[in-house]
Amino acid sequence: MVITKNYIAKGEGADRFEKIPVQIYETADEAVKAVAREIADLVRTKAASSEKCVLGLATGVSPIKLYQELVRMHREEGLSFRNVVTFNLDEYLPMPKESEQSYHYFMHHHLFDHIDIDPKNIHIPDGTLQTEEEIEKFCEDYEKAIDAEGGIDLQVLGIGRTGHIGFNEPGSFITSTTRKVYLNDLTIKDAIKDFGSRNLVPTKAITMGVGTIMKARRVVLLAWGEKKAPIIKATVEGRVSDTVPATFLQMHSDVQFVIDESAAGELTRADYPWLVSKVDWDKKLIRKAVLRLCQKLKKPILKVEDKDYQENGLSDLIELFGSANKVNIEVFNDMQHTISGWPGGKPNADDSTRPERANPYPKRVLIFSPHPDDDVISMGGTEARLVEQGHEVHVAYQTSGNIAVFDDYLYQMMDVADMFSRNLGMENESFKSLKDKIHNRKPEENESPELLPYKAALRSAEALSACRFMGIPKERVHFLNMPFYETGSVKKKPLGDGDIDIIVKLLREIRPHQIYAAGDLADPHGTHAVCLEAIMQAFDVVSGDEWFRDCYTWLYRGAWLEWEMEKVDMAVPVSPSELTIKREAIYRHGSQNNGPAYPGDDPREFWQRAEDRNRNTADLYNKIGMAEYEAMEVFVRYKHEK
Repeated sequence: MVITKNYIAKGEGADRFEKIPVQIYETADEAVKAVAREIADLVRTKAASSEKCVLGLATGVSPIKLYQELVRMHREEGLSFRNVVTFNLDEYLPMPKESEQSYHYFMHHHLFDHIDIDPKNIHIPDGTLQTEEEIEKFCEDYEKAIDAEGGIDLQVLGIGRTGHIGFNEPGSFITSTTRKVYLNDLTIKDAIKDFGSRNLVPTKAITMGVGTIMKARRVVLLAWGEKKAPIIKATVEGRVSDTVPATFLQMHSDVQFVIDESAAGELTRADYPWLVSKVDWDKKLIRKAVLRLCQKLKKPILKVEDKDYQENGLSDLIELFGSANKVNIEVFNDMQHTISGWPGGKPNADDSTRPERANPYPKRVLIFSPHPDDDVISMGGTEARLVEQGHEVHVAYQTSGNIAVFDDYLYQMMDVADMFSRNLGMENESFKSLKDKIHNRKPEENESPELLPYKAALRSAEALSACRFMGIPKERVHFLNMPFYETGSVKKKPLGDGDIDIIVKLLREIRPHQIYAAGDLADPHGTHAVCLEAIMQAFDVVSGDEWFRDCYTWLYRGAWLEWEMEKVDMAVPVSPSELTIKREAIYRHGSQNNGPAYPGDDPREFWQRAEDRNRNTADLYNKIGMAEYEAMEVFVRYKHEK
C-alpha cells in the first residue's frame, strides 16, 4: 500500500553508496511476485534435471506475502514442490509445535499445508527440546542434514530492527553455526504484538548461524515498510560489523535485497537523491531538499545563502531559480500555505492557497479511528476545532479494541459497578463468575470469550465519554466492530468482504465532504494498516458516487511516528487550551492509561507521546522560520486512484 510516494533516484550511479545489490519495488505485492517467480523457476529447473531444490525459509511478517504467492502458483499454475527440501531458519525456545506463536505452526499455516511438499522434506528447529545436551545434539544434526542435501540453493531472509538475520543477534560471529541463542531486548519488544504480553515472549531460540546462512548459494532478503528503513540503510550502506549481523551479507557472492519503497526510504538514493544523480525537481522534492538543508545548517529558510546550496550538492536549485533568495521565498510560501487554523475550510475566504476548500460550509466530516482512542491521540486538537467551527463531525471506531484491556482493569470496573449497586440497596451477583475467570486465568491462556464483550463495552463507553467531552453527540459515534479483528487473540483474520461492506455502508450513509483516516503504517500491531486497507478498498467501491468526487481525504498518523515535514499538506496549530482538551479526551480512555496493554518499545503514556510529538512538530516549523505555536497536528492529503 503506497500512501505517499518517495522520489527515488534511478540510473547509473544511483546506488553508489550501496554495498549490497538492492531491488526496490513500489509495493510488497509487486516484490514478492518477482521473488516467487525466481523460486518457481529454480524449483522447475531442478525438477527437469531430477534434482532436489533446497530452500532456506524465514518466518515473520516479511515472507507471508511470498508464501501466499507460492501457494497461488501451486494452485493455479501447477507449481509442484515434490522435489523441494526446506530448512527453516529458527524457532523460539521453549515453544510447543501446536502453539500459534510457533514457527512450526506458522510455516504449516502459511505454506506447507497448502502445497504438495513431502512432509519428510520439511526441517524446522525443534522448540520442544529441554536439556542442553538435546539442544546441542539437534543443532549438530541440523547442520549435517543441510550438508547431506548438498547445501541450501536459495535462502530467504527477513531482517529484524537489531539487524538480526535468523535470530543471529548483535555479537554473532560470521562463522557461527546452528545453536541456542538469547534474544535481544528490542527483538523481544517487537514480538509482544504476537504474544500479547512481554512476559509471554520467549527469551531464547534455536537459529541457523551466520556461517550457515553465508554458505547458501544465493540469498534473498525481504523487507517491507518504513520501520525497516533505518536497519536497511545501516545494512546496505554501513560498514561490516557484528553489531549489525546482516552486514556480513556484504561479503556474500550472490545476495539480493528485495524491498518496497517505504523500506528504501532512508537509503541515500531515496533520502538525498540529488547527491547521487540528476533529479527531476518537483514541488515536494524542492521542499524536501531545502528543509533538509535548513536542518543540517540550523538555519531558517529565509537565511539560507547561495554558498549553502552550492556546498551541499544543491547548485541545481540556484540554476533553476536564479538565486537562493528566490528558492527560499518559494519554499517559505509553500510551507506557510500548509498552516491552517480552519481544518474544515474557512467560510467566505479566498481558499486558493489554503489546504481545504471554503465551501461547502459546514461540512460533514467522518473521522475513522482504528482503535477507540486513535482519533483523540492523533488528531484530538483538530477534532475539537472542527466541532467548535460548526461542522457535523462523525467518528467511526473501526475495531472494538477489546484485547487491549487488562483483566485487572475490568475487574476494577466490575467492583465499581458492584459498589454502586450496593449503595442503591441492590445486590449484584452477575459479575461473580466473570471475576472468578479473571482470578483463575493463567498468563499464557487466551482471552476468555465471556470477558471480551465486557472489554469491548468498556472501550466503547470510554470512546463515548471522550466524544461527549469533545461535543460530538452519541448519534454521530459509530462502532463498526470490523470482523477481521474479532478473534479474541492478537492474531487476526484476513480482511474480508464483510469488513469492506461495513465501511461502504457508512460512507454512503454519511456522504462526507471530508474524511480523516489513520495513515500510520508503523503501528506495531498491524491493525492500522489493515484498517486503512479496508478504507482504500471501500473507496474503490464508492469511487463512482457523485458525493465522493468532491470529498477530500486527510491522513493522520498514530502514536508512533509523525509525517515528515516535506510530506505535510495541512498543519493545524493547536493552542495550549486545545492541547488541554486533547489531553482530557485521552484521559477518558482510562483502560489505556497507566500502562497500555501493548506499549511496544515506548514507555510513555499515549497522552505524553501525543503532546511530545505535536510540540516537536511546532518546533520544527518554528526553526524553519514559521510562526511559533504551542503544538501542531499535521496531515497528508490522499487522492484516490482506483
